[in-house]
Amino acid sequence: MTTTPPTPLNDADLDRLEVLLDDPALEDTLRLDEIQGYLCATLGGPVPVPEEEWLAEVLGSDEAAASPAGQELTGLLRRFAAGQAELLNSGEPPVLLLYGQEEGDDAPSDFAPWCSAYLLGVDAAPEDWFDAIADEEELEWLDERLFPFMVLTGEAEAAAKEHGEEWPDGKEKADMEKQCQDDLPLAVAEIHRFWLAKRNPATQRRDGDKVGRNDPCPCGSGKKYKQCCGKE
Repeated sequence: MTTTPPTPLNDADLDRLEVLLDDPALEDTLRLDEIQGYLCATLGGPVPVPEEEWLAEVLGSDEAAASPAGQELTGLLRRFAAGQAELLNSGEPPVLLLYGQEEGDDAPSDFAPWCSAYLLGVDAAPEDWFDAIADEEELEWLDERLFPFMVLTGEAEAAAKEHGEEWPDGKEKADMEKQCQDDLPLAVAEIHRFWLAKRNPATQRRDGDKVGRNDPCPCGSGKKYKQCCGKE
């Protein structure tokens, strides 16, 4: 028996999703930007977070899911998650859904909630991301890819100051944050490809030409194939 994939959300569906997320009866739900960030992490990782678990986190309570608004919201969230998974599996960097830091069309985008929700999704993984990696170079690669999230949430600065380390300020800090904002979508895509290849070795070879042992590994780790997924 074949299962029809959920229909992707259109603009009207996204508008309805935002209306439901603002429903007073669903006061503990995540915002739309947070939901996308959370899903980008929970759909990837060493082991995907089960649907019932990410739904519970997004909705905020079991009671919310049982309400009429919660049931409609659940249906839209399943479709939204399916669309995000399809995009991530395509290898394309996602278009981030971001709110402004303040009211107004010209307000700068607020990356912190999105990144905080992504890191929440990392923590929700059934298998710890770093425990799932034994290779030191891959651990360093993952640390580098997560750096933009740590900067844009303020966690990197807080950790540096806690350990008595210097942290950029003024223009240098602003330039670093702008670079992290620019790097964020690609980091999301690369991390997803990395874990997807780890979970499904059959996806490690491209269609067409065979991957040479000295070629860059298709998983996106930045290492040679023979030093990464091509190890005997």
